[in-house]
Amino acid sequence: MSDDHTRVREFFTARAGDWDERFPDDGPAYAAAVADLGLRAGDRVLDAGCGTGRALPPLRAAVGDAGTVVGADLTPAMLEAAVRAGRDRAGRLLLADVARLPLRDASFDAVFAAGLVSHLPDPAGNLRELARVVRSGGLLALFHPIGRAALAARQGRALTPGDLRAGANLGPLLVRSGWRMTAYVDEDARFLALAVRQP
Repeated sequence: MSDDHTRVREFFTARAGDWDERFPDDGPAYAAAVADLGLRAGDRVLDAGCGTGRALPPLRAAVGDAGTVVGADLTPAMLEAAVRAGRDRAGRLLLADVARLPLRDASFDAVFAAGLVSHLPDPAGNLRELARVVRSGGLLALFHPIGRAALAARQGRALTPGDLRAGANLGPLLVRSGWRMTAYVDEDARFLALAVRQP
């Protein structure tokens, strides 16, 4: 495992036990972002970097019993927290690195990724790997329950022009990775970028 992966795993392992308690009011924001993704009954959806699985119940509700929901995360402690919260009943949990997913090409209709982009060691390569497992015309949602400025303020830092999630940076990054951005929202209450998998 690279140093980047080790740091990410250590960061989230230390926070897994009380992650949901730290952000108890995020449920409606997750549900709204899932609704904006536009899933249909029977769809196959991957929650990439699923953490404690907060998106899994609304994803399951969106695709129904006939659909497939898989939550993948690099950190065992986060997946264990998802099981303790009972979210494994909404989808299959998979210990996996989004840089090398053990999943077939074009096996999903959509990917949901909450808070993932800023933790990717190779954003273009990692987003390309997400594109690999999604069918042509499939969907991607990059989500965070608060916007970039609000998150920076919470963390005591300033926004920089190089922020990957800035629209001017994210759009070209997605294009290089096999996606086309179709919507971009960056408000205090949420961040959501939607994209379509290109042929």
